[in-house]
Amino acid sequence: MKILLLEHPRNVCPERCNDIANTPLSSCLHSGYIAGMLISEEHEVEIIEGFLDGLDYQEIERRVKAMQPDLIGVHMVYHWQIDKVLYDFLHKVKVEQLSSYITAYGYYPTTDFEDILKQCQDIDSVILGEPELTFAKVVEAISGQDSLEKFPGLAQRDVLGTIVSQRRELVGDLNALPFPVRTEALFRLPEVNLQGSRGCYGGCTFCYINPFYGQGSQWRGRAPENIIAEIDDLIAKHKIENFYFTDPNFFGPGEKGQQRVLRLATLLKSRNIRFGIEARVNDIHDETVSALVEAGLRHILIGLESGSDRSLKRINKMTTVAQNERAIRILRKYGIEPNIGFIMFEPDSSLEDIRVNFEFLKRNDLMKNLAITANMLYHHLIVLKGTKAHRDLQRAGRLEVQASTYESLLCLTDPKVAILAMIMRRITNFLFDCMAGIWGEKVMEPENAQERYAKINGSLVNLFENTLKTLETGGKFTDEQVETLVKTGEKEISEILS
Repeated sequence: MKILLLEHPRNVCPERCNDIANTPLSSCLHSGYIAGMLISEEHEVEIIEGFLDGLDYQEIERRVKAMQPDLIGVHMVYHWQIDKVLYDFLHKVKVEQLSSYITAYGYYPTTDFEDILKQCQDIDSVILGEPELTFAKVVEAISGQDSLEKFPGLAQRDVLGTIVSQRRELVGDLNALPFPVRTEALFRLPEVNLQGSRGCYGGCTFCYINPFYGQGSQWRGRAPENIIAEIDDLIAKHKIENFYFTDPNFFGPGEKGQQRVLRLATLLKSRNIRFGIEARVNDIHDETVSALVEAGLRHILIGLESGSDRSLKRINKMTTVAQNERAIRILRKYGIEPNIGFIMFEPDSSLEDIRVNFEFLKRNDLMKNLAITANMLYHHLIVLKGTKAHRDLQRAGRLEVQASTYESLLCLTDPKVAILAMIMRRITNFLFDCMAGIWGEKVMEPENAQERYAKINGSLVNLFENTLKTLETGGKFTDEQVETLVKTGEKEISEILS
């Protein structure tokens, strides 16, 4: 069969440009793994990189007509709206009989399949969770003209139009999966993405990694030898030197996870590559970090989330402030300055929590890099369907549903915290917009760039602290004062950059 996999075009919302609400990096190889599986079964597969290649739907339609696929798979990515343009395109595909079956896959459709199937009658099914095995089984059933009724791993409409769904068991052995297919667009990225494991053993209330995998989800890791075989293949064929492990939890649990990583580090050492990872703070240990740095580790994202033990407990992080600080010390000991995941404003934050967070950031010298500082001083907890936070807040009647039910807004409990969050969000969004071209490496940095960035960084820190102090001492901000403060901050950023 001929199968086309579409990474659909999507717009970056200016007000949400730094929010990680659409899809985690671990989703970037969904289409590649599906293609690898289907090609191993001798199907013809094409991946269209609508987003990375900047294609419009007219060009995508031309490619669909040229291929005339039997089946189209769409990796649906949430981008802060109901994607009517995509739905209109899929309707045209069906009306013009360009393909007879359309299925969607990804984090967003797995959670929001009911609304998607109601909004777009041209989507025949949604694959729930890990897509490659279910996709291959769907192709097999369609090619054999078998029934898809009560099909494991699918959400779809039954003969009465009722939406029904059934989960499939997780992939038991990740080593058995064919290596993912990578497009030219993926090779143009600064680092080639790898997936060494799936899932997470944590249970953060806001996280949608494990809800994607479903009930009974668990962390599963590929064998170090299997990972090395893929790396060696990429080095041999494409001379790749820079990699990024997209695993939400690179290490895996406990001593077994540490030993696996030590084995992987031993194998990586002779490859002379550089790589980045993401990890939980409780998995950061001297021996493994030392070995990884020697093997080529150059950067890491760790989810500190908060400097308040009270907040960490509320979001069920299952870590402590002491563990956060220990992880930072170990990483710096080996020359790694971590990138930070941080939720300054969670739903029940008090001004006291915000102060504790701020002092934690100062104490650990975490506000020196402008991009990181701006992120940490504004970030709120994002509430997505499928997460425990969404269920709890919905039950409490605290969610404001948007046009898309996938993401909801909420009011922060403390109105003073809400004022600070709003001020910082507006000013940092302005900064992100100003810096988008530079940080995206599409625009040259200004003269004396680091000096300018340091000034903006200091200005953001001072603004945050002064506003917090005013609120702590009983001060209030009228709408006019908020507007003046924001406009003054924006003007200062513009003047420093100009």
